[in-house]
Amino acid sequence: MFTSHFSSSLAFLTLTTILLLQTNYCVCTNPNSLNASLGGGFSYAVATWYGSPEGPGSTGGACGFGVDVQNPPYNSLVSAGSNGIYLNGKGCGACYQVKCTENSACSGFPVTVTITDQCPGCPEAYHFDLSGKAFGYLAKQGQADQLRAAGQINVQYQRVACNYQTGILFKIDAGSNANYMAFAIEFVSGDGDIGAVELLPSNTGAINMQQSWGATWKADLPNGTNGPYTVKVTTIESRRTITATNVIPANWSPGKYYHSGAN
Repeated sequence: MFTSHFSSSLAFLTLTTILLLQTNYCVCTNPNSLNASLGGGFSYAVATWYGSPEGPGSTGGACGFGVDVQNPPYNSLVSAGSNGIYLNGKGCGACYQVKCTENSACSGFPVTVTITDQCPGCPEAYHFDLSGKAFGYLAKQGQADQLRAAGQINVQYQRVACNYQTGILFKIDAGSNANYMAFAIEFVSGDGDIGAVELLPSNTGAINMQQSWGATWKADLPNGTNGPYTVKVTTIESRRTITATNVIPANWSPGKYYHSGAN
């Protein structure tokens, strides 16, 4: 009886296997069950666009990158994000691949964009308000205007590592002075986001900076604090720390850009 039962079970398993192979059956994962972490796979979202059709969306923006968004390495391929993407400024600098397939003008190929602004009027948790240029890049060749005419489309997105191929940039805020320093941080490769910043003067201990807004961080400078200043940037996703040694000189000035070789 046991042999007969075993033989019947084996036959059933064999038949089932054959049927699965013949029907190309697959066990698929629902993309919506995947989160937005690096390597998490594509999920669904909504996309719109703003600004001029071939432009960077805005050269202001809630991340503090200003006119930099229209220049390399961003090249206007940027996006504002809804609350679930902008994350009160902690999403600034993060990179995403976005693609569309449901509109006839969609190419289906992903475009990589950087979060450089907030979309406060976007009701969805995951809504990309793309620059006009980035939105057009989702289209088939010659059909960018047709796709932009749709206004709002369904897209798929996934978080990806940023690859800026340059050192981290520190842009000193215009309101900085001898007793107060603030700067926007750009071009953080890998995670792209910023979770903590330490300012290390040349003659005192480390100063923990606070997020001011967007990607701008601030700190009060004790009397007698001197440069050059080293800056340690720690990302959120992987908790990686990048040290930009002596990146801000002793004679720093408000409004100046200071490039580091670190990333």
